[in-house]
Amino acid sequence: MRGHATPFWAFRLAVVTGLVGVAGGVAGIAVWLALQLIQRVAFGFPYGGHLEAADAPAWNRVAAVAAAGVLTAVAWWALRRWAEPVVSVTAAVSGRRMPGVATVANAGTQILAVGLGASIGKEVAPREVGAWLAQLVTARAGLTAREARILVACGAAAGLAAVYDVPLGGALFAVEVLLGELSFATALPAFATSAVAAFVSRLVIPDEVLYHVPAMPLSNSLVVWSVLVGPVLGLAGVGFVKVTNRLQGAAPRGWRVLVVLPVAFALVGLVSIWFPEVLGNGRATGLVAMNASLDDRAVLGLAPVLLLLVLGLAKAATTAVTIGAGAVGGTLTPSIAVGSAVGGGLGGLWLLLWPTGTSSLAAFAFVGAAAFLATTMRAPFTALVLVLEFTQRGTEILVPSLLAISGSVAVGYVLARRRSAQMA
Repeated sequence: MRGHATPFWAFRLAVVTGLVGVAGGVAGIAVWLALQLIQRVAFGFPYGGHLEAADAPAWNRVAAVAAAGVLTAVAWWALRRWAEPVVSVTAAVSGRRMPGVATVANAGTQILAVGLGASIGKEVAPREVGAWLAQLVTARAGLTAREARILVACGAAAGLAAVYDVPLGGALFAVEVLLGELSFATALPAFATSAVAAFVSRLVIPDEVLYHVPAMPLSNSLVVWSVLVGPVLGLAGVGFVKVTNRLQGAAPRGWRVLVVLPVAFALVGLVSIWFPEVLGNGRATGLVAMNASLDDRAVLGLAPVLLLLVLGLAKAATTAVTIGAGAVGGTLTPSIAVGSAVGGGLGGLWLLLWPTGTSSLAAFAFVGAAAFLATTMRAPFTALVLVLEFTQRGTEILVPSLLAISGSVAVGYVLARRRSAQMA
């Protein structure tokens, strides 16, 4: 133990921590560049989270997603048949070694799927690559098992921080989700690695706000709505997680993925004929929801409300079907998409009962996204900070956001305790 209190130990740990941060930045850059290339080939644009896909011909959208189904089905079938088993980030943090070829191939296939329009998050890929690179960096650094575990978690979170430019959200993801421990030993390397990764990624990835949101004024109406809608979003979030977990457990094995995955992706493509916003990781849906307004008075002013509610259901369904068909990916940004759409829709109905002087649904969509994500991640601090960093807005409505998150997470906690009691 004496060797762990020397200047050399501190210097070595600082160097390794910095290298893990650089590795996370490299992981984020690699994922971002691959995604830009795939989107340009498929849709003719390099960036935008598939929002521009709405301007592409319907056949182009269907063809791209159908092609993703065939290509990724073959890739994942071959990977699961001949490569070493893929090790999850959670298992890697617990000490299991991540095989290099299988990890990179699995991450690459995920990005191919998202780039071609699959309705699934891209955030798992940079986390996997970041954790794998962190294992390489720490393998011969002479660290203790605990130090290595912390830095592998930080490497995974650094990949997330880099690809989305969310340094604080990445750091919180490491300590709240992956490590479940907030202490100096976890917080300091988490902050350092995510900051370094975000800085490195900015050398290549443009510094751009992911979700442009109009002004979100605080009102008594919004506060009361947040108290009431929090538990509703909690129930919805728990249901979404339960459905996706069950479908993931029943995903096809062996050669069956060659049949089921292309069919599921083709169905997503058909949905995109009418709702192109469901394509990709969810950014397109989130942007529509956070910029919606009640100004459109068609159908007695309910058209935007109905659109958002349908979009939320469509995004949840296409994401669940994609996961259930055997695809690998995340639900972070899809959760933001679903939460913002449902929150905006319910907020529009509420404004018809208690107007606030504005027709914008941005604040309701923001609160909905934060509350829904907090439930699906089971990480309220990380969820709120991620939505804040994604939009670079929201501090003006922290009170309703916190109230809604409290209600949603409380519902999730109570339901989880009830399930545990029933299983016991």
